[in-house]
Amino acid sequence: MNIFDNIESIQNIIYIFSSILFISGIKMLGKEDTAVKGNFLSALAMFIAVSVTFINVINPLIVLIGIAIGATIGSLIALKVKMTSIPEMVALFNGFGGLATFFIAWSEFNSIPTNTFQYVLIMITSYIGGITFSGSIIAYGKLSERLKVEKSSIITKLFTTLFYISIIYLFYSIVVAKIFIPSFDFFTILLILTLLGGIGFVIPIGGGDMPVVISLLNSFSGIAAAFAGLMLLNNVLIVAGSLVGASGLILTIIMAKAMNRSIGNILFVGYASTSSGSKSEETGEVKPINVSDAYLILENASSVIVIPGYGMAVAQAQHVVRELGELLEENGTEVRYGIHPVAGRMPGHMNVLLAEANVPYDVLVEPDDINPSMDSIDVAIVIGANDVVNPSATEEPGSPIYGMPIIEAHNARTVFVLKRSMSSGFAGVQNPLFFRENTRMLFGDAKESIGGLVTEFKE
Repeated sequence: MNIFDNIESIQNIIYIFSSILFISGIKMLGKEDTAVKGNFLSALAMFIAVSVTFINVINPLIVLIGIAIGATIGSLIALKVKMTSIPEMVALFNGFGGLATFFIAWSEFNSIPTNTFQYVLIMITSYIGGITFSGSIIAYGKLSERLKVEKSSIITKLFTTLFYISIIYLFYSIVVAKIFIPSFDFFTILLILTLLGGIGFVIPIGGGDMPVVISLLNSFSGIAAAFAGLMLLNNVLIVAGSLVGASGLILTIIMAKAMNRSIGNILFVGYASTSSGSKSEETGEVKPINVSDAYLILENASSVIVIPGYGMAVAQAQHVVRELGELLEENGTEVRYGIHPVAGRMPGHMNVLLAEANVPYDVLVEPDDINPSMDSIDVAIVIGANDVVNPSATEEPGSPIYGMPIIEAHNARTVFVLKRSMSSGFAGVQNPLFFRENTRMLFGDAKESIGGLVTEFKE
């Protein structure tokens, strides 16, 4: 055994150690008290895995420079990003993970595949990586509301068509081009169609479905990484990619189930497919309430459920929400937080915000846990949530969101809805809850409104 074999053996041992850290870190992310440590372990595992790669690299300086540049950019982004922009950041991270595997597959193709299995892996990896990258960029644009394209527009239809063409061309590249080698540069065409197809994959999907799409793209980035690991015979890439791919897919299925819809319906049909039958043009008058009157009701409440949504993220109100909850508890009120799986714009968005504000994890409840007892809740405080508390989902068969499980806030004795205006939610559906007899609208910035309630309690 020569020195290079020894080096490779050492690398594989360190890769196995990194894989163990990955698995341990992901397991720790499942609990609030160990999540920070789990995140650190996973980051450490990635650092070790990347660092050990330069042992048998001809020019290790290039790898070290790459690590330094990546670490610097990632740190600056993580330090400067606002909590409200976390979904967009996750979308970008998914995208660049896909781009990395896209380039790896491209490089391997230029090295001339040695067998059919490697050839097929290159085709699939380049396709999944490219779709993940361009699709994630579109998801970023939608989440940041910098990209607004109607589902029925010509641009959307054009890119959607290109997506289906890219799938057909992928099969051509795998089967036909391998047997009957074409005279033209078919692989470059595949790369271009893949990037355009990624745009067509995400662009028709409605804003209300973005949390599921983010989770699915995360899964795609992991699957692409695992395939890249098989191409390069790199154990740590296979393990890490498989973990990300599997966990992302499981989360996607859970979130689709929470919306009572199939993944196919979300990706290829969407809310807009049933919008023509919607009866959500609500009539009636809303009943505004001011902070002082809201305080008087809360002061006498024995039970309160706080239901946060994206509006809480925009207002960055999580800290005053926690402070209000503590004051209510001191006043003898039972306080819980109703968390819908797709509230916000990415999986676990509300959980992240409330954890940042040090809200105890054991007072967070899911729809199935709180809905049966909602009629015994004195006050439900809806903070910027819309679609996840919309009664149309259970009461209007013609509604675009009919069948989606919601938090049934409308069954509480009194409902406070904190919103800036009467605008519809991300799914574009008006909410009849705003017009209910037991609903009071507390208009204004959520942080200021809740801050006013906090002041009333303290005085």
